[in-house]
Amino acid sequence: MRETKYWTWHMAAGVVIALLLGMHMLIMHTGLLAHIYAPMGGEAVSQANSQFRDSDVRFTVSYILLLGFALYHGLYGLRTILFELTLKPAVERAVTAVLLAVGLGLFGLGVWGAIGAHALAAARG
Repeated sequence: MRETKYWTWHMAAGVVIALLLGMHMLIMHTGLLAHIYAPMGGEAVSQANSQFRDSDVRFTVSYILLLGFALYHGLYGLRTILFELTLKPAVERAVTAVLLAVGLGLFGLGVWGAIGAHALAAARG
C-alpha cells in the first residue's frame, strides 16, 4: 500500500511537470505570450526579460515547484529501477537514504538559487 502511494505521487509529479514545462515552453520558446512575459522587447531569453521574470514571485514559485516535482519524479524513478535489481533490504535502505539526501541537497541548492535570483532582480528594480 505504501509503495502504491509513492507510485501515485510519481505519476502525479509527471503530470505537474508536463504542465509546468508546457507553460515554460509557451513563455520562453513560442513567443505567444511575449507581450506579457517579455515586455522589454527582443528575445524572451534576453537579460532584461530574464530579470523581469526573475523579479516576479510567480516565476520564482513555479521554478521551485518544477524543481521539486522533477527531482521527486526522477529520483523515485531511479530508485524504482535500482530496486528491480533485487538488492538486499539493507542496500535498499541505503539507496533510499542516499537518494533522499541527494534530492534534498539539490532541492536546497535550487531553492537558494531561485530565491537569490529573485532577490537580485527585485533589488535592481
